[in-house]
Amino acid sequence: MVTIGVLASGNGSNFQAIAEYLASHRLPARIGVVITDNPTAGVLVRAAKFGIPAQCIPSPGHRTFLEPDIETLYVSCLREYGVNLVCLAGFMRVLKKPLLGAFPERIINIHPSLLPAFPGLEAWKQALEYGVRFTGCTVHYVDPGVDTGPIILQAVVPVLDNDTAQSLHARIQEKEHLIYPLAVRLIAEGRVRRSGRRVILR
Repeated sequence: MVTIGVLASGNGSNFQAIAEYLASHRLPARIGVVITDNPTAGVLVRAAKFGIPAQCIPSPGHRTFLEPDIETLYVSCLREYGVNLVCLAGFMRVLKKPLLGAFPERIINIHPSLLPAFPGLEAWKQALEYGVRFTGCTVHYVDPGVDTGPIILQAVVPVLDNDTAQSLHARIQEKEHLIYPLAVRLIAEGRVRRSGRRVILR
């Protein structure tokens, strides 16, 4: 059984997409806990509606990463709930050694671009400003870099002539809500294998 820990900082729409998918499919996977760094995050409300335990572990010192002692608390909480797969769902912190070391090759993320293009914040705005005709979203393994881990799944979204940042982001999110649960399913069913930077799907 794959027990998932979801880390989220905001609204939690990708958490909900995964939770709904697991509720409607018979899979060897469950969400054990949701952890947020934001006491007002919408994901806390969503988790309560699904009856999934949720914890808030704030990290006030830095905006972009967790202090090592705080990150160690995240590891302890995840282990307390028996987590063996960590899903980042809009978690706005770069992970460091405590979490990466505790869950090697067991942390995944969803990013709103076709990586390696447009890593970092507000990737949909980057794509629009650059003038690309296609963008999309990527599920990838997390490594010490920023959106640099091996790619598991991608979905393409066309950029329309009348797109705004908001409309493009909304369409990208629609694809995110499809491929993130699918990536979780593939991992839970043992259909994902890494070979260096390559990810092989069965």
